[in-house]
Amino acid sequence: MTTSIEAPAGPRTAERALAPDLARGAMLLAIAFAHAPLFVTDVDRGPAAANAITDFFHLLFVNNHARPLFAFLFGYALVQLLDRRLQGGDGWVSARKLLRRRGWWLIAIGIVHTVVLVPIDILGVYGLAAVLLVGLLRRGDASLLWTAGLTLVPATLIVGAGMWFALGRDISTYTAGTVAAGGRGFWELLPERLIAWPFGLVVAVVAVIPGVVLGMWAARRRFLDEPARHRGFLIRATAITTAVSVAGSVPAALIQTGAWAEPSQAALWAAVLAQPLTGYAGGIGMAGLVALVAIGAARRRNRLTTMVEALGRRSMSLYLFQSAAFVLIFYPFGLGLEDELGLAGATAVAAGTWLVSLYLADLMRRVGHRGPAEILLRRLAYR
Repeated sequence: MTTSIEAPAGPRTAERALAPDLARGAMLLAIAFAHAPLFVTDVDRGPAAANAITDFFHLLFVNNHARPLFAFLFGYALVQLLDRRLQGGDGWVSARKLLRRRGWWLIAIGIVHTVVLVPIDILGVYGLAAVLLVGLLRRGDASLLWTAGLTLVPATLIVGAGMWFALGRDISTYTAGTVAAGGRGFWELLPERLIAWPFGLVVAVVAVIPGVVLGMWAARRRFLDEPARHRGFLIRATAITTAVSVAGSVPAALIQTGAWAEPSQAALWAAVLAQPLTGYAGGIGMAGLVALVAIGAARRRNRLTTMVEALGRRSMSLYLFQSAAFVLIFYPFGLGLEDELGLAGATAVAAGTWLVSLYLADLMRRVGHRGPAEILLRRLAYR
């Protein structure tokens, strides 16, 4: 989005930075890993060892990491789009109106996405974030950093409370957030989706604000646009954020997998707050890692680099494809695998879906098609 999931219309292809598109393409894999397990009715179904290993992997590198990565890239893209509008001759007022108009249209698309496909929409969340935060694009760095720091507190508390509710009752965090149909049809699911959507939208926006604002700050320094120039900083930042993220996720992972049995309430609260708090660092560290990879990839392009870049440029369309694929695979009015697969199986489905989306993005690149959702949003916002 330029939105996060549509990369903004940029300059000529030869001048376009590689790292932001690679990061958006990789982001879709993280989103697939985060969302697919929510579609199964029992994450413990299947080989216990495979599920335990997958669960540990999710808590260390996926859960509460995909969202900050998405938010960071969204904020980064807002600055990119603003810069392009200003360089093209628009004034601040005109550019601000465009960004807010795009945000409102994303909210509208998010409503349709929730109603028709799944109640774990992220388009509306980032659309509302754009509407609320666009004014910060004219504020100084200190304002951005203070906003990110202050909003990190309620954001962490919201996510941590959800984890505490699940782990304190000895149930999986995936089960607590499940969107499995459970044998119900489309019309049975519709009312609760419509009722829950506004509340979920507000809560989710609070959770993403720190990442969005930090993405704005990073874009001003062009960390992803010019990774070679910032290589030293990116190496240090990626190493530190990844280490902090893994360390902060270990206690919750031990509790969820049962390796740490019956922790005290104080220890439980510490674990469920540390995991999402350090997850912000881990999500942003993922963007730094992709930027470092992009330095070498830009010099020695290969087929995989081209395909992931194509996916990043069409990430909004392929995110919607991902949702449609999960509905088709898991729901009873599709293949009905929600009662057949556990966590490991759902994660495998996520990886397979991402690979298919990679192929589709490359196919669209070859025929010169920008992506249906990107085209639609552009026409709605610019008319």
